[in-house]
Amino acid sequence: MKFILFNRYHPKPAVGGNRFPFSILLAVVIGLILSSCVSVGPNYTKVEPDAPIKWHTELAGGLTTKELQPEILAQWWGTLNDPELESLVERAVKGNLDLKSAHASIREARALRGISRAGFFPTLDAGGSAAKYRSSENSGTGKERKLYSAGFDAGWELDIFGGVRRSVEAAQANLEATQEDLHDVMVSLLAEVALNYVEVRTYQARLAVAGANIKAQEETYQLNRSRYQAGIIDDLVVQQSLYNLEYTRSIIPMLQTGLEAAKNRLAVLLGEKPGEIHQELAEKKPIPMLPVTVAVGIPAETLRHRPDIRRAERNLAAQTARIGVATAELYPKFRLMGTIGLESISTGDFLESVSRTWSIGPGISWNIFHGGAIRQNIKVQSALQEQAMIQYESAVLKAQEEVENVLVAYDKEQRRRESLARATDAAKQAVLLARDQYQAGLVAFMVRLYKALGGGWKYMEPAADRSDNLAKGGSA
Repeated sequence: MKFILFNRYHPKPAVGGNRFPFSILLAVVIGLILSSCVSVGPNYTKVEPDAPIKWHTELAGGLTTKELQPEILAQWWGTLNDPELESLVERAVKGNLDLKSAHASIREARALRGISRAGFFPTLDAGGSAAKYRSSENSGTGKERKLYSAGFDAGWELDIFGGVRRSVEAAQANLEATQEDLHDVMVSLLAEVALNYVEVRTYQARLAVAGANIKAQEETYQLNRSRYQAGIIDDLVVQQSLYNLEYTRSIIPMLQTGLEAAKNRLAVLLGEKPGEIHQELAEKKPIPMLPVTVAVGIPAETLRHRPDIRRAERNLAAQTARIGVATAELYPKFRLMGTIGLESISTGDFLESVSRTWSIGPGISWNIFHGGAIRQNIKVQSALQEQAMIQYESAVLKAQEEVENVLVAYDKEQRRRESLARATDAAKQAVLLARDQYQAGLVAFMVRLYKALGGGWKYMEPAADRSDNLAKGGSA
């Protein structure tokens, strides 16, 4: 049920009439109403992530709990000292489509906040009409008449119970959550650019190594074939060397596919078409080197830097304010309404003072019975707040999980690198030994060759006999 109180008819007051007392009374009522304004619904208290005192993973491999330097964290890719990577990052920030979409979402949220703030101010509408009508002969004269009208309608809803304030509070928190979403997109974008760039350089290095291996394995295979044909080794060694050669050759297409995919992905991250940066990355360059140490800070400090957690906290704040918006619907709404304009049955005197018309007065509306819909909506918003709180807690836990997993992986990868370095040294030593063995095998092959040719049988002849043979035209 809605009650609206305003004057539809105002007789011309006599001089010294009650216009002044009515204005005073209206001002007093407005002052009392504004002085008693409250904001219904729960007040939000900012939550902080429940972070452990220290990381579960023991930091090693250059990881430290030193305080995170904001300038380093803001441009962490600079620690890799790779100008090409820095150029790609700058272009991605300017051209990435997901980032542009996030910027547009912020503009949308800012506009929605402006719509909510508009509820604080009066509304003013203008209108006009021209109508021709005929009354019934049974109830009137049956004559045709014309009516012209134009005027302004003004209204102002007094935010007594804070419904508008809560809606603005929710819109502001939603805007801040959208800004954190932009930050989260930025974090993911920069990481993706760096990861794909490292993949490009890694695939290039693997292709170079595979090419060198193929060349060495071809030489080994040809040598083993020669040794087999000479009867020095059996066919098993030949087939093993052929297997190694062909297996390495089979890796090349896979590496080329991965390299192309990494380049195409980089192009899309930059907002460019696949293939447009292939020429730029065609030259093989080294993989970026790691810094000696990496500061990760303490858990509480790290979690506060994560935009996904800050976004979840702002979503919780926005949803808490929406409970107040829903609760305000239980209470009456007070309005001030007024109209001023011109009304006449002819255009000749439409602009005359006698055509003036106006009305002003307070109004009230109250949702008395809606089948429990309002209270059910309050329950809906409260349940959504509970979900937002759970999502915030989940974001904190997932962030801790991600950091812990990366810390473990970083440490283990450092140890793996050490093992691979030792394996590389062993492989180099094995290559040297293999070369010695192959050299020894070649010498043995030469010895057998001279043996097959019958060489050396004259070595044991007396010197005089060798001289006689030479004099007869023999060879020494």
